Amino acid sequence: MNMKQQRVVITGMGGITPVGNTIHDIWSAIVAGQCGIDTIRGFENDNLPIHVAGQVKNFDPIQAGLSQSEVRHYDVFCQFATAAAIQAMQQSGLVSGENIAPHRLGVYIGSGIGGMSTFITQTQNYLERGARGVSPLFIPMMIANMGGGNTAIKFNAQGPNLTTIAACATSTNSIGEAYLAIQSGRADAIIAGGAEAAINPLAIGGFANCRALATTDNPLAACLPFDKRRGGFVMAEGAGILVLESLEHALQRGANIIAEVCGYGHTCDAYHYTAPRPDGSVTARCISDALQQANYQAGENLYINAHGTGTAMNDAAETQAIKLALGEEEARRASISSTKSMTGHALGAAGAVELIISALALQHDIVPPTIGLTEPDPACDLNYTPLQAQPRTLDIAISNSLGFGGHNATVALRKYHA
Repeated sequence: MNMKQQRVVITGMGGITPVGNTIHDIWSAIVAGQCGIDTIRGFENDNLPIHVAGQVKNFDPIQAGLSQSEVRHYDVFCQFATAAAIQAMQQSGLVSGENIAPHRLGVYIGSGIGGMSTFITQTQNYLERGARGVSPLFIPMMIANMGGGNTAIKFNAQGPNLTTIAACATSTNSIGEAYLAIQSGRADAIIAGGAEAAINPLAIGGFANCRALATTDNPLAACLPFDKRRGGFVMAEGAGILVLESLEHALQRGANIIAEVCGYGHTCDAYHYTAPRPDGSVTARCISDALQQANYQAGENLYINAHGTGTAMNDAAETQAIKLALGEEEARRASISSTKSMTGHALGAAGAVELIISALALQHDIVPPTIGLTEPDPACDLNYTPLQAQPRTLDIAISNSLGFGGHNATVALRKYHA
């Protein structure tokens, strides 16, 4: 095993999201400020307390590259993961056994909830027909590691395989841990990210009853990060997958390099099972750790893809954390946005989707907007790029994720320079 510290780059990306099912469509929608949140479809007769969500649209798993057998045997979250991984691997040009050894290709794909729709369906089968009515596929379709397990089978990835479960920080942790594994020489490349498909009456009921969700019927006024009218987050679904690769391996095979991964922080508030620590101090340390590893210097042009859920406590605490981590002057220089204002909150997949957007922001020197931000909260007084995308020559980007249980994670990216 080569244990010298490796530089780590992104060579492929794929996404299935409420704003598009390809990287091109996702980025075009984000830059245009298009909202993927809409009235919930599929549960019209369930008398739900919540009426909007960020659902994936026009997803055809066969067209996305899955076989009929895979569709039958995979929960929807796993279909999303595999479809996004196919995109990412195609863009990267990696082929196990040809330009990468199978044992040097890993998979780190997480899910906050896993196969919840399978769990619901099979619970109904049990209640109606007893244990004999439960499908033999129940367990392999439900368990959260199968996004990673089935992706590994798809691409003959015999290297390290890890499933992170850290609520809304899940896929940011997955990518950060993949970065560390490649940096330390444990793999040459890792397919990393997260997937989620938890928009169903049971999950909606649970989140709604703990008063986490926005209750408006208007999709365009539902997710309002950093706005004083905000009233909760909007559930979403999808997947974001990135191919991380050692720079040495990428250069040897002439790969196209999208961005360099250069820092990773993760901490725990150790404060409350759902609420963030109000002073932002522990989240600030997470951000600082990632920026220090990335050698961030005052005066650099920084983009922050904020966790920015649109809940009262999160947005204020994250604002405070950014100020603590950067200092007041640098915090005010940073360009910040919450792209959840367009995608909704895809739980365990959110961080990966947002890191993809961060890489594209660096690549194109465009700061995505926070749509709907027309009445800023005085407690959220930084530059959140309201309403419209803004051109800015960027040096570095970070993506923050904060999860129930106090989980904080930040990954830092830079433009690649030899």
